[in-house]
Amino acid sequence: MTESLLEQEGKKTSYGASSIQVLKGLEAVRKRPAMYIGDIGPRGLHHLVFEVVDNSIDEAMAGYCSEIKMTLNTDGSCTVVDNGRGIPVEMHPVEKRSALEIVMTVLHAGGKFDRDSYKVSGGLHGVGVSVVNALSEWLEVEVKRDGKKFRQRYVRGVPQGNVEEVGNARGTGTTVTFMPDSQIFKTTEFVFGTLNERLRELAYLNRGLRIWAEDKRDGTTVDYKFEGGIAEFVKYLDETRNSIHKGVIFFAQTRDNVPVEVALQYNDGYNENIVTFVNNINTIEGGSHLSGFKSALTRTLNNYADKNKLFKDKFQLQGEDVREGLTCVISIRVQEPQFEGQTKTKLGNSEVKGIVEQIVNDKLGTHFEENPHAAKAIIEKCVTAARARDAARKARDLTRRKSALESGNLPGKLADCTTSDVSRSELYLVEGDSAGGSAKQARNREFQAILPLKGKILNVEKARLDKILDNDELRTMITAIGGGLSTMEDYDSSKVRYGKVILMTDADVDGAHIRTLLLTFLFRYMRPLIEEGRIYIAMPPLFRVAKAKQVRYAMDEKERDKAIADFGGTTNIYVQRYKGLGEMNPEQLWETTMDPDKRTVMQVTLEDAAAADRIFNILMGDAVEPRRQFIEQNARYVTNLDV
Repeated sequence: MTESLLEQEGKKTSYGASSIQVLKGLEAVRKRPAMYIGDIGPRGLHHLVFEVVDNSIDEAMAGYCSEIKMTLNTDGSCTVVDNGRGIPVEMHPVEKRSALEIVMTVLHAGGKFDRDSYKVSGGLHGVGVSVVNALSEWLEVEVKRDGKKFRQRYVRGVPQGNVEEVGNARGTGTTVTFMPDSQIFKTTEFVFGTLNERLRELAYLNRGLRIWAEDKRDGTTVDYKFEGGIAEFVKYLDETRNSIHKGVIFFAQTRDNVPVEVALQYNDGYNENIVTFVNNINTIEGGSHLSGFKSALTRTLNNYADKNKLFKDKFQLQGEDVREGLTCVISIRVQEPQFEGQTKTKLGNSEVKGIVEQIVNDKLGTHFEENPHAAKAIIEKCVTAARARDAARKARDLTRRKSALESGNLPGKLADCTTSDVSRSELYLVEGDSAGGSAKQARNREFQAILPLKGKILNVEKARLDKILDNDELRTMITAIGGGLSTMEDYDSSKVRYGKVILMTDADVDGAHIRTLLLTFLFRYMRPLIEEGRIYIAMPPLFRVAKAKQVRYAMDEKERDKAIADFGGTTNIYVQRYKGLGEMNPEQLWETTMDPDKRTVMQVTLEDAAAADRIFNILMGDAVEPRRQFIEQNARYVTNLDV
């Protein structure tokens, strides 16, 4: 009997008990790795190292570890060693197998849930090291404990035998060596610089802890130990700026079982840089501890100025006034942190706000009383910022009148797209009128908008907000993008008009400079666009290789040479090197750089706001020597240099 199509489809898609998959052990991690480490790209790869290091850091926070070493081995594996207590190896009373094996192979198993073992911890989910094990081609763990040395090896999370005693040992500690699995990750090559930034940060946050690292692939070594803790962190972040008072202001106090450390310094710049941590976790979205600090800072400065008659009339400083030129690191430790927000990096514990507020009120107020010269210099800086804020507000109001934002008018040089679907729309910020003209002809008008930029925009690292709002190119860009400036109180992310903002500049030195100027502006004044993943960099090709009707585009010399070889050598082959976007006709620009199906675009992400702040200041600030050192240290990563 012939089955109906519906009956056939029913058999194909039947959904019953047999359809339910039960993933045992660590199979779930290998099936959906991004759920546990974010992604399977470079970020997820390096996250494996941080998970192992965080276990050692937890030992340090508990007072049992004084030294951690990370090594990148020549075979591509990574080793992390600490001198903590060592993971327990005895038989678990319930599971009837070694506690070490349980920690390494079972999700949500570990000592972080036991407040007698760890008062505070950076890893509260107990999935860290077992996830690393699951996503490694192989992993070996060695434990020194009770005068003995124990070892176990795993292949893709599966034990290759029981935990075995392999000899006597002096001291205690844990060594984990793992090889990331090429079946999981797009790349398995660690970047030492990426790991180095976080290791340095952890050393600052854990005063007196030695963290050192070695890259055996090229011999690079670093060795960190900061007795000054986060006070040295602030000094490092501000090393290219001029402080307006002597020394970093630092205070620490524990209240209601919450240890709080604050270090701050004011410089003569115009940007605020406040970095907050909870149990060594960078709370990039802030939270209750940041709210408490901001409230107390504004109140303390106003109270001191009123008490010492430093204001004329009934003048009062606002929050944004007292944070101009401020670099600050806040580190607190909470037994049961509650994280919320889009990326789960916003502290939600309401009681922490009052704790931080009280400590800052008391300690900072006392510091100002004992250091009146510093207090006066800071307040003078804040008053100047308040005047500039008033000027900026007037400039912003003038900008609105000029552009008639309320009536919906947009800049005349903007070639807008027709779609009203923000998720599909793209705005190209294009260097120069010539390239802008080609881009307007090349684009898909339905979802691609073009805004040509004339010359180099203002360097916002050296300008206050009122000057920024007075700049034609920046004002045009702000109006076109929508949403306003994130430094102003009426910023509204829902009014941003494009899902993607793509920076399209020439592949030469001037183009790189313009791109850096744009990124500096976006980081300082429209940072939510970066945090929301809306900012991209177009990657136009450097070469066009043609033979007869065959054409191939190349991003660099290596791709160019491969294309030439694939075409059979140099005979009858034409190679064109693009000096700029203006050399491409509209068809070439669409095919190589603007067609969503063929183009390459690089998303700009914000992994470490503190590091980004420091780099932008080095590149665009006044200090020459740090910029020279940065270029020398990073010259080896340059692939194309136009001279």
